[in-house]
Amino acid sequence: MDLGKVWLVGAGPSDAELMTVKGKRVIEEADVIVYDALVGKGILSMIPTDVELINVGKRAGNHIMVQEDINKVLLDKALEGKKVVRLKGGDPFLFGRGGEELELLIENNIEFEIVPGITSAISVPAYNGIPVTHRDFCSSLHIITGHKKKGEKYNIDFEALVRTKGTLVFLMGIAALGDICSGLLEAGIEKDMPAAVLCQGTTARQRKVVATISTLVDEVERQGVTPPGIIVVGKVCSVSEKFEWYSKKPLFGKRIVVTRPKDRTSVMSQKLRLKGAEVLEIPAIRTEAIDDNKELKAAVENIDKYDWLVFTSPAGVKVFFDNLKEFKIDIRKLGNVKIASIGSGTTKEIEKIGLFVDLMPEVFDGENLGKALADACKDGEKILIPRAELGTEALIDEINKKRKVTIDDIATYKTIYEKQQIIDQKEEFMQGNIDYVVFTSASTVKAFNEVVEGLDMSLVTAICIGKQTKAEADKLGMKTYMAKKATIDSVVECVIDVAKGC
Repeated sequence: MDLGKVWLVGAGPSDAELMTVKGKRVIEEADVIVYDALVGKGILSMIPTDVELINVGKRAGNHIMVQEDINKVLLDKALEGKKVVRLKGGDPFLFGRGGEELELLIENNIEFEIVPGITSAISVPAYNGIPVTHRDFCSSLHIITGHKKKGEKYNIDFEALVRTKGTLVFLMGIAALGDICSGLLEAGIEKDMPAAVLCQGTTARQRKVVATISTLVDEVERQGVTPPGIIVVGKVCSVSEKFEWYSKKPLFGKRIVVTRPKDRTSVMSQKLRLKGAEVLEIPAIRTEAIDDNKELKAAVENIDKYDWLVFTSPAGVKVFFDNLKEFKIDIRKLGNVKIASIGSGTTKEIEKIGLFVDLMPEVFDGENLGKALADACKDGEKILIPRAELGTEALIDEINKKRKVTIDDIATYKTIYEKQQIIDQKEEFMQGNIDYVVFTSASTVKAFNEVVEGLDMSLVTAICIGKQTKAEADKLGMKTYMAKKATIDSVVECVIDVAKGC
């Protein structure tokens, strides 16, 4: 058996968009992922469902697995021929013990690669309006571990740090804040030197306390700030309020679960993140094309005999045209067939192929698509609807109310419920860690209900894309809101309105 390979990947501070492009690619290609407690949930939610996961849970004072055992896990999995990702918060070589993890790999001739990450020492202050250097205040930056063994004194030359007159950033030091502040004061730092404690940076629960080095301990205790976090000491802390930006975004402080199908999450998530939300992409469903679909094959071989081709989802578009290619049916056979689409998302998917729709209802749902089709088609026409196995009957009912037509309603894909293996959604809701869930179809609501079985649904605030989705959420007892239009932009607007209390 060939030997495997290990990648030490820095996950950054927590914000999923601060993960490097290379880091994301490596995660998607991994067979095994060994991860820490400080890796952000938004990043954990990106991990494919078929990957072997090993939680080593390292956090100050609480280790699920000691370092020596972690080193051995990396070696053992690589010896099995696996692609192994060691996923670490921040950067693997900045107090991440990355060097220690390489030693055993080198001894055993295991190939490895380092994927640097954005360190919290720079990014977390930036998200709190603190530039770690500023020519009006300092010309150097010093990053120090704030962690020390219980009962031992710091092995830090505080006097040397004070003499630098630079910005000091202490990582993993919240538990020893008092010792750090007193050490700097005893070394002669100015008593009114600005200082800050920054907790859970780049997440929806980001908090900061800005004071002076002599008052910081009391202020942190008064405000009840707890780890994980970092300590910043220096005149740069004085511009925190002036340079504040992240907390001014309309969805700052909101953690939102997005439940769209796995291949359709990115656009919605990106728009929410741009508004300041922390997003967990936790697909509740995935779509799977129906194999050996003889009924669809017979239909597409005679596609030129149809008057209308009707699509009810982006997934339906993709599966249909994938089958067209598989069955070697020339797209030019669609020349005289009119195309109807349920909404803007589906229309965009059709336009990617170079086709344009002839009909799209003003309200994006099956009932209104059926009404629009009934008005547009003629008696005796033939309609093909390639869609999900469990499609709404409202579409066909509305056509049949008004027209005598032939309808071939063919299932082309299945909707399969998925459970995210790394994040316990039920526990997250019970702990009050999720503010809203975005639902883009009734099927995602049903899937969510299965995943969080037994959860008190009154704890869930649901932002729904349309009537059928809202009705399914209402049935379960969720607190529901519905977008004005069945579009991604309208859903985002609805989330913002709910956050404002509108």
